[in-house]
Amino acid sequence: MSKHVSSLLSFMLAAIIALPAKADVRLPAIIADHMVLQQNSEVKLWGWCEPGEMIKVKADWDTTTYTAKGTGDANFMLTIKTPSAGGTHTITINASNKIVLADVLIGEVWVCSGQSNMEMSVNWGLPYQEDVAKAANDNIRFFHVPRTTSEHPQDDVKGRWVVCTPETMKSFSAAGYFFGKKLQEQMNVSVGLINSSWGGTPAEVWTPNDFVENDSALVTAAKRETSSSWPVTPGLTYNAMIHPIINFNIAGTIWYQGESNTGNHTTYKQLFTGMIGEWRKAWKKEFPFYFVQIAPYAGYGNQNVSALLREVQTECLSYPNTGMAVTHDLVNDINDIHPKMKKEVGERLANLALANAYGKTSIAAKSPLYKSMTIENGKIRIYFENAEGGLTSKSGEPREFYIAGEDKNFVPATAKIIGNTVVVSSKQVKKPVAVRFGFSNTAMPNLYGKQSNLPVNLFRTDNWLVDTSPVKK
Repeated sequence: MSKHVSSLLSFMLAAIIALPAKADVRLPAIIADHMVLQQNSEVKLWGWCEPGEMIKVKADWDTTTYTAKGTGDANFMLTIKTPSAGGTHTITINASNKIVLADVLIGEVWVCSGQSNMEMSVNWGLPYQEDVAKAANDNIRFFHVPRTTSEHPQDDVKGRWVVCTPETMKSFSAAGYFFGKKLQEQMNVSVGLINSSWGGTPAEVWTPNDFVENDSALVTAAKRETSSSWPVTPGLTYNAMIHPIINFNIAGTIWYQGESNTGNHTTYKQLFTGMIGEWRKAWKKEFPFYFVQIAPYAGYGNQNVSALLREVQTECLSYPNTGMAVTHDLVNDINDIHPKMKKEVGERLANLALANAYGKTSIAAKSPLYKSMTIENGKIRIYFENAEGGLTSKSGEPREFYIAGEDKNFVPATAKIIGNTVVVSSKQVKKPVAVRFGFSNTAMPNLYGKQSNLPVNLFRTDNWLVDTSPVKK
């Protein structure tokens, strides 16, 4: 071979080697084997590819070929239609490389979020070993979003979809699992649960920073938040743990949070409902949002701050398509901010979803709420919503009722159930003007809806309260 030809071949080989390798199509972690896609809807598939690259997608439940072209930013997105719940299915993506997504189910997808009481799993020491032993269920899938923060919105996380087994159930949100388990059993559909929660976090960190920064009251409240080992800066977990999944179609969200916002109860309604609105805007969907009212706890310090936050959570029910699980009866130790009765919490959330989102109207899912009062011959009669079947007390007469006259001095009261009302009185108060029920950090009342067997929510008929207002025992 001549030196000229040899040099030419060497040059051509070097040129070929120098050509940039074509990158494979890559998908986000949440688009993967074992995932659950929302049934009877349009769902997005997206990822990263070469600019201009043609992406072709086929799902085995129909004959349609879906296509997308890589953008100048080296990503793609397309929308496919899903059938009714079922599976397993396969989705094939053809481009410069071939990706086969296997063991895909179609069903109902819910996000589980909040702070430690949502994050809490059986591995935290919860007493559910019998449930663990029976947890294997191919129709429940988990996606756990690891704890992480970012100052800017992210497009991926490091989680992965896993099938529900005794081992995976033990490390997943217990409230989330029991919520999903009841949905799966009652509706006979596959359920996908995405857990994105972090103990100790205030609601600010789960809210887009722009929303908080545009309101001076929220900015001031956020600056009061303190931390030992969790983020408190607005938007940090939203950017890293919620934003990466907003293209994934969901049925709704369950939420357990508020303990870290008890010091900022005056702005919590504005913050929390704003957060819900921002999530719905991001998902472009007005999905249901069901939340847990925080439980009694002796360690809050200031008198009544927990009651004030729970009162604000109740007011948040006026925000569209929301529901609240009352839990002051699910506390085994008021000195522990982490009540262990997560099965009942999850099931109460599931009942809200079944009744409200899925139309199973025979399920009584709402706790009785204060409606109005009348003063009758030295007594006060209390009327309730969601108490059509009447009221009942457990383990004795109704507890935690207090009554006051114009002097604003609340004293323990006698409460008598009459149908779906309660008549409250005290010999010490001849001319009563106000009643409080369960309105303290630690109160665990015993009044329930007779039909629903759900606890009556705490309330006050006055507006005199400040954080240190005494309640005489």
